[in-house]
Amino acid sequence: MTSTLVKFCLPLALGGAIVMAAPASAQDVKLPGTLAWTAYDVGSGGYNQAVAIGNALKGKANVNLRVLPGKNDVSRNLPLREDKVHFSANGVGGSYLAQEGLDDFGAKDWGPQKLRMLILNSSDALLTITTAKDAGIKTMADLKGKRVAWVVGAPSLNQNITALLAFANLTWNDVQKVEFGGFGAAMTGMINNQVDAAFASTISGPLYQLASSPRGVQYPTMNHKDKAGWDRVKRIAPFFVPFMGTEGAGMSKESPVEAATYPYPILITYEKQDADLVYNMTKAMVVYFDEYKAAAPGNNGWDLKRQIFDWVVPYHPGAIKYFKEINVWKPEHQAHNDKLIKRQDALAKAWDATKNAPGDEAAFKKAWYSARLAGLKAAGFDAGGGE
Repeated sequence: MTSTLVKFCLPLALGGAIVMAAPASAQDVKLPGTLAWTAYDVGSGGYNQAVAIGNALKGKANVNLRVLPGKNDVSRNLPLREDKVHFSANGVGGSYLAQEGLDDFGAKDWGPQKLRMLILNSSDALLTITTAKDAGIKTMADLKGKRVAWVVGAPSLNQNITALLAFANLTWNDVQKVEFGGFGAAMTGMINNQVDAAFASTISGPLYQLASSPRGVQYPTMNHKDKAGWDRVKRIAPFFVPFMGTEGAGMSKESPVEAATYPYPILITYEKQDADLVYNMTKAMVVYFDEYKAAAPGNNGWDLKRQIFDWVVPYHPGAIKYFKEINVWKPEHQAHNDKLIKRQDALAKAWDATKNAPGDEAAFKKAWYSARLAGLKAAGFDAGGGE
């Protein structure tokens, strides 16, 4: 997988000066002639949005955006870590779980990653468990005994299902786990009646296909007043929030769905990324918003008014610089950001003390999770899903 990814990625001059194109508008956005992102699979909501943003960049600033699809979190983060792409339009797996060193990022060749956000998408869509209507799954409790998709190498998708099952006091032991090699394969499996439920964005292309198929689409609801249920969810996945979904296959403002979601995609990079490039990329996402907001489902979520400046991953200084310039970054946001960076430092310290631990992968991950929990608690932080 690595060789295939690297073959199609662009070499970046991250160690030296980044050559910027001349300003293309009055807003004075300066970006290189070619940018590279990773994103989700072709056909996913995140991929479609990245392509739409690329069209806006081409039209407004003559910038070519090359989007490299990745079928799982590791394949999206690997080119970013190895400086083969500038940014990644990722989910919570490639951002939060990577930051925390959880699941696939708890392996010896990964560990907690010092990632930074530029901007995030808070759309009217949901990121939740989606089901085939003919499976009769109306609430999370109805998932018991049903076939649920497990995507190999995609800890975010699997962890999310774990958290949402917990809402109804269910675990993977209460459902039939069906393994797939990627998000696209899992969604095709639902259309083909190989599985009953999978995690997805309600605006992803395959869900519209499911909705128009003989199986139909349905979303198990989550009562927003069920405090105990939400507490169980938050212990596993603190990034989830209650939300009334109104955009996506089988839902509308007239027929909302009471469930859960989180920001997606999240435009991320590493802390080492050039601050001027991050500043201008963030600026471009804001000043060109009108050019791409209606070009793909869910793109309205990139609106500046929908930004969450106190989420679970810190912002890059280049992005903060821009947000300060337009007077939306407040002292309380900076305090929260500083706390998140201290959390990353605590994780890095725990990793440094563990990364050479002997034993096979399973023994190593057990040692790391133990050190991670102890390190976070010593620094005054909670486990954040890693207990």
